[in-house]
Amino acid sequence: MIRLFIFFFCLLILFNTGAQTVTLKFVNPSKLQNSVTTPRQFITGTTCKECTLTINGAEVKVWPTGAFAAEVNLKTGDTSFAFVATDKRGYVVTQKVSYNYQLPAKEKEVNSYTVEYLRIEPQGDLLLKPGDHIKFSIKTFPGSAVKLENGFELLEVPVKDSNGIKGIYKGEYIVKEKEDLLTSTKTKLKIIIRTKDDQQIEAVTKSTFALMPERPMVLQTKGKLPYVLLGLGEDRLGGTKMGYLDSLVKLYAVGKVGEKYCVQLSKNRQAYIEEQHVDVLANGSFSPSSITGSMRVWGDTAFDYVSLILTNRLPYQSFQEINPSKITVDVFGATSNSNWLTHMSTVKEIKNVYYNQIDDDVFRITIELQHQQHWGHTIYYSGNNLVIRVKRQPQKLALSNLVIGVDAGHGGSNKGAFGITGIMEKDMTLFIANELQQALEAEGATVIITRTKDTTYDNHDRFTFFKEKNPDLLLSIHLNSAADPIRVKGVSTYYKHIGYRPLTQAILTHMLDMGLKEFGNVGNFNFILNGLTEFPNVLVETLFISHPEDEMNVLTPAYRKQMADKIVLGIKDWLESCK
Repeated sequence: MIRLFIFFFCLLILFNTGAQTVTLKFVNPSKLQNSVTTPRQFITGTTCKECTLTINGAEVKVWPTGAFAAEVNLKTGDTSFAFVATDKRGYVVTQKVSYNYQLPAKEKEVNSYTVEYLRIEPQGDLLLKPGDHIKFSIKTFPGSAVKLENGFELLEVPVKDSNGIKGIYKGEYIVKEKEDLLTSTKTKLKIIIRTKDDQQIEAVTKSTFALMPERPMVLQTKGKLPYVLLGLGEDRLGGTKMGYLDSLVKLYAVGKVGEKYCVQLSKNRQAYIEEQHVDVLANGSFSPSSITGSMRVWGDTAFDYVSLILTNRLPYQSFQEINPSKITVDVFGATSNSNWLTHMSTVKEIKNVYYNQIDDDVFRITIELQHQQHWGHTIYYSGNNLVIRVKRQPQKLALSNLVIGVDAGHGGSNKGAFGITGIMEKDMTLFIANELQQALEAEGATVIITRTKDTTYDNHDRFTFFKEKNPDLLLSIHLNSAADPIRVKGVSTYYKHIGYRPLTQAILTHMLDMGLKEFGNVGNFNFILNGLTEFPNVLVETLFISHPEDEMNVLTPAYRKQMADKIVLGIKDWLESCK
């Protein structure tokens, strides 16, 4: 009897031990009960590496990492999905994921004496000048008379233009020369609503509004990386940058939206700069302008230079042109009085320099280059003289002659994206960067790298680091991520400045030789390290960590080495094309 008890007890232990090896963990959704408003949903997770998995009886692919991804389409109401994971011995784990899918609730009219919302564009506290526009949208009781304090009326939008909803009112207020709504004192605005049955409702703005002071408001840039924005748009990479400026550059402020000053670059150009990047100069400062003096073009042992004499540090914008290769620099607030341009024989990369007054207050410098490939340029001030430093093409176009920057994206507390199995982008980028460093050094290149271990490294510090080190080119390594783990996968390369596109194309071409799906060659990208004009640079989004196959590949050391080798081949092809 004792032996029989021991036998069954051992079987029970064996059964429990086996059952415990069957795992089933969901990554998305994170809950087993879910309420959603879209019919297409993705379910991802992990199970044991040699298990089979079914959803409502249909088999789902389990990748060698144990990851799985499935797409489900819901009908309105409740839908459940039964997951069954089974190992080779027949041990089973089951789990159920449930959804309640309802169509988004239809917008309803306001049927009480309330204000459902008040929206204002631009958003934030505003400093305004005559001619500026303020857009008001308010949802309240239908059929009302809606007015600002000075009597400006917001009109009810016809139902055909408002998804069939009554009670939405809009108005676009233009700030007048003789203003009766705004003063120089910051104040909140009141909207008065009188309903059709003579009830009165009031709404007060959260933001404040005021007129710009009558005296010019002059700003001066400060810090290492002041940048100018083209507009007020935002995304995960921030607003679109016009470019970076040197310190102590003067700007004429004509308004403010939230924490961004609106600056008048020229009579036909406005831009924005965040208040953290400027100081407000004392009253009595003149708005920035300058006539231009003579120009000089020369070279030293390392670079070519173009200098322009100015009386103030004015804002500028540069951009690259190709076929033929040129650098164009617009200086805002400058009027030409340049009556000669001295071109020294010490230059090697600059072919020609000329200038034009393209607007009353925009002075344009055009620099033609000897070589088709742009190798980089830097703009800065020496005193009040604007200097454009042009990088020369290396004498020997071989990796053994180059200094190459390698950036392992993310790190430390900045973990980046996550794979289905839980791997972190910050770890994978470091692995790939290490492989890339070894592959480049094997070719004789000198490599400088931002991080060699798991440390936090701010992107602005990376920008400053590489700007100071001034390598011949820069490679920033990342992994991509998407909400769709089924269809979205593959490799992509990114650039901002058109002169650096050939490098990104060459690298992408060789990585596609691995059989990777193409996600594209993406230009005008607003990633901070792509913003560097000092040297060719590329952001390589090697794989999609969110896709189970791509995740499996990046977990394989031999695959990471192969990616690094392909990047090196791309650089070598690019160098060959520069000859």
